[in-house]
Amino acid sequence: MQTANEASVKGDFNNASHTRQGVTTRFFKRGSKYMIHTEGRDGEMADFEVAYTFGVDPLQQYLVGFPDGRFQVMGLAWDDRPKQAGGKRWYSIYPDELIPHGDVLHWTQPSQNWNHMCAECHSTNLRKGYSAQTDTFETRWSELNVSCEACHGPGSIHRTRMSRSKGKSAKTQGSGLTISFPRIAEATWPIDASNGKPVRSPDRTERLEVDTCARCHSRRSTIAEGVAPGKPIQDSHRIATLEPPLYFPDGQIREEVYVYGSFVQSAMFAAGVTCSDCHNPHSGTLRAEGNNLCGRCHPAARFDVPQHHHHRPKSAGALCVECHMPSRTYMGIDDRRDHSLRVPRPDLSLELDSPNACNGCHASMTSNWAANKIEGWFGKSRRKEPHWGSAIRAARSGAVDAETRLVEILNDEDVPGIVRATAISLLPRFASPQSLPAFALAARDADPLVRTAAVAALDQFPPDMRLALAAGLLTDPVRSVRHEAARVLAAVPAAELAADTRHQRDTALTDYREAQARDADRAEAHMRLGQLALAQEQLEIAEIEYELARTREPQFIPTYVNLADLHRIRGAEQESEQVLRAALVIDKDNADVRHALGLALVRMKRLDEALVELEQAATRGSDNPRYPYVYAVALHTTGNAARAIAVLRKALADHPGDRDLRAFLSSLKAQP
Repeated sequence: MQTANEASVKGDFNNASHTRQGVTTRFFKRGSKYMIHTEGRDGEMADFEVAYTFGVDPLQQYLVGFPDGRFQVMGLAWDDRPKQAGGKRWYSIYPDELIPHGDVLHWTQPSQNWNHMCAECHSTNLRKGYSAQTDTFETRWSELNVSCEACHGPGSIHRTRMSRSKGKSAKTQGSGLTISFPRIAEATWPIDASNGKPVRSPDRTERLEVDTCARCHSRRSTIAEGVAPGKPIQDSHRIATLEPPLYFPDGQIREEVYVYGSFVQSAMFAAGVTCSDCHNPHSGTLRAEGNNLCGRCHPAARFDVPQHHHHRPKSAGALCVECHMPSRTYMGIDDRRDHSLRVPRPDLSLELDSPNACNGCHASMTSNWAANKIEGWFGKSRRKEPHWGSAIRAARSGAVDAETRLVEILNDEDVPGIVRATAISLLPRFASPQSLPAFALAARDADPLVRTAAVAALDQFPPDMRLALAAGLLTDPVRSVRHEAARVLAAVPAAELAADTRHQRDTALTDYREAQARDADRAEAHMRLGQLALAQEQLEIAEIEYELARTREPQFIPTYVNLADLHRIRGAEQESEQVLRAALVIDKDNADVRHALGLALVRMKRLDEALVELEQAATRGSDNPRYPYVYAVALHTTGNAARAIAVLRKALADHPGDRDLRAFLSSLKAQP
């Protein structure tokens, strides 16, 4: 991030233009200012001054400042690649999207807001500074760009010590850095003679470096500002699990997830590899180029040979990263590699509909062709080797054995923590008495990501079970765990809690509310506060928060569904209908809204209208087995048992393990 000036701006501002969807954007200079003439928030064309540049290679984006302290990222970026590579041009970040003004992806909308979406990872010691009272930002930072203190913490002692001793005191007094990372040179990677693989010596006993990098290089949300470097990542951020559409079922990257979530899946991470084993954190360069990087630990005589990679030496197919770190393209031109460092498994592509490195290059061939090639090279054992991705896919498709397979993942300590966290988040849908011990196990897991996901999964459990599993985590050393424990216990009446537990819950809830207040510019934060108020039967506060959410982001549909449910609780069905119909004006295809509207119409005894909405929900939300189930119930209630049976059969084909669908179908078939 740099101030926009002659030295930093790479784009063509010499009256260049770019036309998209009928809007011609012009880039020009006005004196020393860099200006963009384009469509504003209201749909009118206007001039906007560029305040900052964002990025250098392969693209550069531009930030426009507004009087209320907002900085917005332009949807057109400069492609700074060489002209012969297709660069030196203006292009759209979203080339296939129709983005009129008012759309969630329009450059003036919250999704393109620098203060919330970008700033924390591109500046040092950032304070977002949003005021809910004035709906303005006063964002501040210690340094505009990422500096030493972003990773090492406050550096005044280091500066003083080094300046006085001219750098010579580090050996005797230490560097004076608040956070010092273990030196790479202290670890070696001797080869295990039994299998030819490198083994770290000594073992890595901490996650300091990886967690520090994760503060920016992960898909996450911020739950606390000002947390000093050196704390676990989950103490300041909530890490995303392997949920769709972020990842494929086997954990390969799909959307932009920024490395950490894929790296912690890898055998390399499990073996003790850290980010700086491969990357120089100060220069941003690799420790070595090409296969020489991998050859620092993996003997070239064994791995950089055709007998291993089965490609012509020095060809693209002989590069380690092409097979073990395939790339995906983001922001139109930015190739980023998957850091799960996995063995190519085209056989899994057949089962999971996930990509594989082989067909990434051999795009005209099938996954079966690639799987047969792998089997010919390495034998049948590769194809038969089980992978946890199969269990994740089974759970998402509602397979009959999903519960058993998820529990197997949770019982296997060798499965990466992010995978176990994903598994426990999927288990409630299938939970039975047989799998209940898995929740208690996950709540005690050594990985805070698993504990966080385990507590969050308790939402649908009875209050006594939530209390039994979550109360002990109200004092967890990691903030994200405490937040979830307090949230799921919010509905438990104070009189039913021991004094210590009540105090711990209320303390954690205060911290949780502060986290939402930081993001009060976002609809999600107000929706969470509304849900919390509703859990504590504070209906007026809940309504205020839901209405604030609608004000902040009118197109955020979950707010409407929650507000309609609040009206249902109050018995105000007409208000509920009005809110849901307003949501359909924004998104007529939303299955959640159609389902909620159908239920509201049922309660108002307008069954013919209700059936139309419930059918729409079942059709458009086929990934949710609850929607066809409710539609089938409505059909049966109105005397159309044959149609109900047909709906249930189709739903069971998509969700064969769903107990409710199966039980209802059995009961209907048993009726005369």
